[in-house]
Amino acid sequence: MNITKNRGLLVLAIYLIISGFMGAFGVTLGALSILVPILAIVAGVLLLMGL
Repeated sequence: MNITKNRGLLVLAIYLIISGFMGAFGVTLGALSILVPILAIVAGVLLLMGL
């Protein structure tokens, strides 16, 4: 398995997995639910910066 060296794509993948589990299975993170939008912002910024 080859893990990408691009940080933006890695954070985006983590975001997509978390949001997918939350949507498909009704999983809630409680107080950590703020983590999902923060991951989306970080992924977008890193992708725009090319990291």
